[in-house]
Amino acid sequence: MSKPITLLTVTRSERLSPGMVRLHFEGDLAKFADSTFTDRYVKLVFGDVAELERGGRPTLRTYTAVDPDVAAGTMKIDFVVHGTSGIAGPWASTAQPGDTIHVRGPGGAYAPDPTADWHLFAGDEAALPAIRQSLAALPADAVGYAVLEVDTPAHEQPLPAPAGVEVTWIHHSGTSNGSSAGRRGLADAVRALPWREGRVHAFVHGEAQVIMHEVRPYLLTERAVPRDDVSISGYWRDGRTEEEFREWKAALAAAEAG
Repeated sequence: MSKPITLLTVTRSERLSPGMVRLHFEGDLAKFADSTFTDRYVKLVFGDVAELERGGRPTLRTYTAVDPDVAAGTMKIDFVVHGTSGIAGPWASTAQPGDTIHVRGPGGAYAPDPTADWHLFAGDEAALPAIRQSLAALPADAVGYAVLEVDTPAHEQPLPAPAGVEVTWIHHSGTSNGSSAGRRGLADAVRALPWREGRVHAFVHGEAQVIMHEVRPYLLTERAVPRDDVSISGYWRDGRTEEEFREWKAALAAAEAG
């Protein structure tokens, strides 16, 4: 069954960092009432929503739904922006109160397991909103690590976490202009973490080349973390649109299945 479509209205815009804009929205969020995942997301519809309702494929962009409040009818979405590059970022940069957009969802699949002995979060700017939501859902006595990769120190943001969760920021500025080659620092930082005793529950998302070909083998093969204890996938692929990224993911899945 197709996910529901909701009309959201922009109420406010704020700049979280030089590379991230947060839009505040209001709308009827009844469809979010049963959504308990901390990586809950929606697909923003850029184009004719009627085409989507007919089963067509207008331009869609996927973003984490931040702090949806069903009773108040409010939520936020954080957008990574790179000037005029892309579709959603430029739209978010110029959005004004009263602007509207349709979204499809919510979707989602992850929430931190309170029975885990420790937690691991790792990702780049695209994963930051979901990691922030996940850290907020942890019990006060949770322990673990959160590794976040952003462009420069100026792009770091306040990231509340339990006292037992060590938050580390790394920067990719000056290495391949933030390309996947320059983002290997995230994999290196995860490998450098002292491995804790007990069962880990991990959430690792970001640029697909780094996540799928470097961090995933480390966790699943070298550390033998059970697949059910890891939420890991690419949110985006360097040099590809979301449509091209979906094709890349499908090809990767087919190759691995074969």
